[in-house]
Amino acid sequence: MIEYLDLLMFMVLFGAIMLGYPVAFTIAGVGVLFALIGMATDHFDFILMGALSQRIFGIMTRDVLVAIPLFVIMGLVLERSRIAEDLLEEMGRLFGSLRGGLGLAVIIVGALLAASTGIVGATVVTMALIALPTMIRNGYSNSLAAGTVATAGTLGQIIPPSTLLIILSEVMSNAFQQAQIEQGLFTLETISVGQMFAAALLPGLLLVGLYIIYILVYAHLKPAAAPALSAEMRGQVSLKRIVTILIPPMALIIAVLGSILGGVATPTEAASVGAMGAVLLAGFRLSDGNGSNHWLAIGTAAQISVVLLAGAVTVRLQKDVVSWSEYALGALIIVMLCLAVNALYISLKRLYKAGMLAPITTNTMTITSMIFVTIIAASLFSLVFIGIGGEERVQSIIAEMPGGPVGALLFVMALIFILGFFLDFVEISVILLPIVVPTLIMMGHDPIWLAVLIAINLQTSFLTPPFGFSLFYLRGAAPREVTTGQIYYGVAPYIVMQLLGIALIWFWPNIATYLPNILF
Repeated sequence: MIEYLDLLMFMVLFGAIMLGYPVAFTIAGVGVLFALIGMATDHFDFILMGALSQRIFGIMTRDVLVAIPLFVIMGLVLERSRIAEDLLEEMGRLFGSLRGGLGLAVIIVGALLAASTGIVGATVVTMALIALPTMIRNGYSNSLAAGTVATAGTLGQIIPPSTLLIILSEVMSNAFQQAQIEQGLFTLETISVGQMFAAALLPGLLLVGLYIIYILVYAHLKPAAAPALSAEMRGQVSLKRIVTILIPPMALIIAVLGSILGGVATPTEAASVGAMGAVLLAGFRLSDGNGSNHWLAIGTAAQISVVLLAGAVTVRLQKDVVSWSEYALGALIIVMLCLAVNALYISLKRLYKAGMLAPITTNTMTITSMIFVTIIAASLFSLVFIGIGGEERVQSIIAEMPGGPVGALLFVMALIFILGFFLDFVEISVILLPIVVPTLIMMGHDPIWLAVLIAINLQTSFLTPPFGFSLFYLRGAAPREVTTGQIYYGVAPYIVMQLLGIALIWFWPNIATYLPNILF
């Protein structure tokens, strides 16, 4: 039994998670328990635990991970200020005249919210409260409506920016470097968040296209299960209102993604711009009609101007010789920054008066803490697992898989898919991937392409019962007439669509590698 201590460690972890204990504490507790067992049986050198403090320090000081709470703030502000609700209502009116039109609206809005928020829970709950009752009242089958809402919410994990892609880029970059070191290379390449965002963009849009095709085909084959909205329920379509509601989130998406993919800003800098942009949009949305909107508009324009100026010119007033024009430009930038700060103050004040600021900050701290605690706990787990020889066992299993590199990748993808039934994407990313990915890279698989395949596979963990988070979110917000069985039945075709998406990217790697090769 002792010689299989590493396998026993994984079995105890799954058993403890199935019992319902908090995941982060379970992972850390199992790691400490098996460290003690390994030390007692001379299978683990406890001196290795001294590296834990360095690992924690490295995690907490990693600049790229700072983007996570900023993107979380961005998503929560847009969700709480009802910008997402406006998008759903207007898109529903626009596509409501088509059979399956409400389903199309949910998918399209899910994609827009994914690109502007990346928060799965917020997107699923918002659409479950607004779109799901409307779809059911209009005659949609409960399973189709529930499956569409649950699946549209998960797009936030594959369409950038997303916390999954940020965590995955960090894990894949470390694994890529480890593989290069084991191959004897001294000039190491890395994988950036920008590369991950670029690689995931087209596959994310591919999934959106597959979902839309499925809804249209379903509505054609079963018209009674996905009828068009009646004119009375649809209401008057206002092109002006659609443009007014659609342009601000699109501008935010372009500002955040464009700055990262264009190399203008780092992911953390772009995330800060996105968070401030979301706060300003919320300020406009929560207008109190007291005439302060013009100051908000001036401040927003000033902030955009400062960003553009920063990319065009460099103002350094601490030089030995400074011209009057540079002093004048510096003074102008200071004035614009003051106007931008004033606009942020107005927006934050409106969020506070609306009772939204406290929940936003509290939820941001909760979500961020959960992610970082899980990453730290998984670091402890992997340290012990490697120390008792688990890494060598897993690598030997992968290397001996029939079919060579293809067989090994099929095995790992199947393992990730099965683990997705029981574990969250964070646990899979930071526990399993650092162990299996270096071997796959050394077998010749492109790391960017591999990362996208894994990202879509991990996305399915939100939809696979019994522990799919999207299913939990939907179950809590769905009307009582929607049963849990109908939710499971409704997401099943979308899981098939995601597996089809993985197959398409497998056979046509350029879908994932084209944009990174062009931009980077």
